[in-house]
Amino acid sequence: MQQSFFDREVPKPLADRLRPETLEEYVGQRHLIGPGKVLRRLIEADRISSMIFWGPPGVGKTTLARIIAHQTKAEFIDFSAVTSGIREIRQVMLQADENTRYGQRTIVFVDEIHRFNKAQQDAFLPFVEKGSIVLIGATTENPSFEVNSALLSRCKVFVLQGLTQSDIEALLRRALSDPRGFGAQKVEMPEALIGAVAQFANGDARTALMTLEMVVLNGDLQGDTTVVTPETVEQCTSKKSLLYDKKGEEHYNLISALHKSMRNSDPDAAVYWLARMLEAREDPLYVARRVTRFAAEDVGLADPRAVEIAVAAYQACHWIGMPECSVHLTQAVVYMSLAPKSNALYMAYNHAREDAQAMLAEPVPLVIRNAPTGLMRELDYGKGYQYAHDTEEKLTNMQCLPDSLLGRTYYQPTRQGLEGRFADRLEEIKRWKKEHGGA
Repeated sequence: MQQSFFDREVPKPLADRLRPETLEEYVGQRHLIGPGKVLRRLIEADRISSMIFWGPPGVGKTTLARIIAHQTKAEFIDFSAVTSGIREIRQVMLQADENTRYGQRTIVFVDEIHRFNKAQQDAFLPFVEKGSIVLIGATTENPSFEVNSALLSRCKVFVLQGLTQSDIEALLRRALSDPRGFGAQKVEMPEALIGAVAQFANGDARTALMTLEMVVLNGDLQGDTTVVTPETVEQCTSKKSLLYDKKGEEHYNLISALHKSMRNSDPDAAVYWLARMLEAREDPLYVARRVTRFAAEDVGLADPRAVEIAVAAYQACHWIGMPECSVHLTQAVVYMSLAPKSNALYMAYNHAREDAQAMLAEPVPLVIRNAPTGLMRELDYGKGYQYAHDTEEKLTNMQCLPDSLLGRTYYQPTRQGLEGRFADRLEEIKRWKKEHGGA
C-alpha cells in the first residue's frame, strides 16, 4: 500500500534526539551531580525523596528527572502543570496509592509546577506526606513565592545553574559528532562559529541545540558536505528575546541590580542593567519612578538636584516614550551613580516611623495647634505660639515635639556633598535653641 503524506514520521527536534539518558551524558550542574555530590549520591543509592528543581529554562531540569527515572526502580509518571487539573492529579495519586500496596514506588514529575494554583498543589500534599509518591517539581520561578509553604517544606530544593560557555560548546560538538545528531552527515563548522552559537544561547541548552539545528539546515551544501558560514549564523542569531518577566523574580532582580549599582557609584554597571530592562520592554516610567525614589533615598541632601534630574527624566519618559527616552534615563542613572551619597533622609523617616507606630496617640503640643474657633482658643489652642518670621534670627525656642519624645533626633546629616552645609546649619540652629532655653 502506498504511504500517504500523513503516514510519514516527523523527525524529532535535535534537542529531543540528544536528550541524555545517563549522568555521564548529562552536561552541567557539577555542583549537584559531580562525583561525590549530594544529588548524585542519592540517585546512585536509589534514595530519592521529594524535591524541586529550580533554574532558568534549558538547563536540564526535565532531563535530570528522566535520568532519575531511568536509574531508579520507581514507576515514573510525567505530569504537566499546563494541561492537568485536580481530577487528573487525584487519579494519578490513587494509582500511586495502589502501587504502594505492592511495594512499588512512584515518582511523579511535574513540569512547571509554579503554574499549578494552591488547590492543585494541595492535592499532592497528603500523598507526599504519607510517602505514596516521590514528587519532583521543576520551575523557573522562585519556589519560595510559587510553591505552597506546606508542600515546599517537604521537598528539598536543588538550584540548577545556567550552563557555562564551555558546557554549551561541548554540547554542540557532541551534537555534530553523535549519530543521534548530525554525526551521520558531514558538517563543517569552525570553532569560532560554535562559540558564537554558544554565546547566543546564554546558558540555555535547548536554545543552543535549536539554533545549531537551524544553522546546519540552512548551511551551504558543497558536494556531500554542509558548510556553516558566518553569514548563516548571523542570520539565525539576529534576534533574541531577553530573559525577563515583568511580574516575576527577574524583574525584581534587575531593578535591584540597577539600584545597588547606582548606590555603589558604578555608572557602567548601572547603565548595563538599565539597558537590560529597557531592551526587554520594561515600562520606562517604572524605571523612572525607581530612579526618583533612589534620588531621595540614597542621594538626598548630599545633592538636592538629584530629585530634579530624576523627575525631569520621568517627565521625558511620559512625554516622548521609548526608544527616545532611553537617553534621558541614562543621564539620570549616570547622574545618580556619580552623585555624593547620603541615606540620612531615609534613615530619618524610618526612625520617626518607628516612634509614630509605637506612640500613635501622642497629643500635639497646644502651642502649635490651630485655633480657628473661640472654644479652641479658650482651651489654649495656639497659646504662646511664636511666629518665626517675626524674629531677627527667624528662629524660636518653641517646643514642637510631644513631651514624651522631647530630645529625639531623627535627621542626622552626613558630611557628603552639599549635605555638609545642611549639617552646619543644623548645628547652628541647635546651638541657638540651647542658648535660648529651647528643647
